[in-house]
Amino acid sequence: MSAPGIPHIPVLLEEVVAALNPRGGDLIVDATLGAGGYTRRLLDEGATVHAFDRDPDAIAAVQNNPGKWPELASNPPRLVLHARRFSEMVEGLGDVGVDKVDGVVMDIGVSSMQLDQAGRGFAFGSDGPLDMRMSQDGMSAADFVNEADEAQIADVLYLYGEERQSRRLARAIVAARPLETTGDLARVVRKALGYNPAYKGSNAPKDPAIRTFQAIRIHVNGELDELDAALEASETLLQGGGRLAVVTFHSLEDRKVKRFLRDASSAGQSTSRHLPQTATAPAPFEKVSKGVRPGEAELEVNPRSRSATLRSAVRTTTPPRNPSSPEPYGTPGRRKVA
Repeated sequence: MSAPGIPHIPVLLEEVVAALNPRGGDLIVDATLGAGGYTRRLLDEGATVHAFDRDPDAIAAVQNNPGKWPELASNPPRLVLHARRFSEMVEGLGDVGVDKVDGVVMDIGVSSMQLDQAGRGFAFGSDGPLDMRMSQDGMSAADFVNEADEAQIADVLYLYGEERQSRRLARAIVAARPLETTGDLARVVRKALGYNPAYKGSNAPKDPAIRTFQAIRIHVNGELDELDAALEASETLLQGGGRLAVVTFHSLEDRKVKRFLRDASSAGQSTSRHLPQTATAPAPFEKVSKGVRPGEAELEVNPRSRSATLRSAVRTTTPPRNPSSPEPYGTPGRRKVA
């Protein structure tokens, strides 16, 4: 993500590259192509990149600029584009004969290009159609706020926006229907929650429309389910010694990544002294990093990076856990020591 009006700046770029440790000939998946910041750097390091994005604009921007992306036409190509969701990484790579990779990077959430195009309807800074669809098809944000019942709207605002006044806000949205633009929705939210956007200053409260827009965007795009599936896919695709790097931008995403890596790096191990003694099953990930945040120098150049967190880990040679097993994914079974 990048600040409005300036070129796209990939967040935590040096830290992501260090976590992936790319070498010439490595095969790396950029699960969220966006403007191609990570992909460009990985190609420059000598890696071959398979880049995924469900937004047709992101794919087209690369395809229509062969001068910047000569790797598309190299023999064999060192950049392969996949116009599909990152939850479909296993299937997408399988279609081109790839079953194992050396690295996977994900930059989760909305991209700066999507935010800065009023016509995409992701932001309320400039008025535009209430859309928010990353893939530009299916249910839009306008469809949701104008057709969902009050209880469903309240649930989405509470679960995905962590909005404490979700019921009041849902009532206001239903009463104001139809809503057609981002400005319509932002005005309803601010009025319902008593926020005055004219109030400025360091002590000004955060605009509550941020939480509402986040919640509706996550719901419309199924983002948290996509993230779950992508993390599972990375465990399947990465070979022993392969590296995973995930950048998130809010607590819901980060908690999922943190929990996934915690569980995947302690498979079969009892985490409590009150549980029965267990045999230790090999874990599919190791060397899990703590959350890495942007430094002051990056924040000065790219204020949108403020909420970013990078977590990374290294794949072991242990076979991937089976997400279709009867037990919930990420909750390994325990067996008593004989």
